[in-house]
Amino acid sequence: MQDFFYRKLKVYQDAMVLLEDVYQLTKKFPSTELHGLSNQIQRAAVSIPSNIAEGMGRFSIKDRIRFIDISNGSLMEVMCQLEIAHRLGYISDEELQIQDTKIATIAKMVLGLRKNLEEKINNNTVMSE
Repeated sequence: MQDFFYRKLKVYQDAMVLLEDVYQLTKKFPSTELHGLSNQIQRAAVSIPSNIAEGMGRFSIKDRIRFIDISNGSLMEVMCQLEIAHRLGYISDEELQIQDTKIATIAKMVLGLRKNLEEKINNNTVMSE
C-alpha cells in the first residue's frame, strides 16, 4: 500500500474510526431504515475522510480548505443523524455520548487543519507583498 501523506493525519485516522463506528451502529437499525437513515448516515460518514483525502490531494490551498469545509459539514450531519437515531431509539444514551465525544474531537482537529491552511495563505500573501 502506498504511503499517501493524508493517511498520516490524525484527523483522517480518527475519521476512519468514526466511519467504522457508524457502520457498526447502523447494523442495529431496523431493516425499514436500510434505504433511509442507515444509508444517509453511512454516506455522510464516508464523506468525512473522503473529503479530507481529496482536499489534501489538491495543490491549491483554497481547494484544500473547501474540501475540509465539506468534511466538517458531513461531520455535523453525522452528529445530527446520530441524535435522530437516538431519539428514535436506535442507539443508546451511552452510544450517542461516545460518538458525540469522538465527533467533538474530530471537529477540533478539522478546525485546526483549516486554520493551519489559512495561515499558509496569509503567510504567502504577506511574503508576496
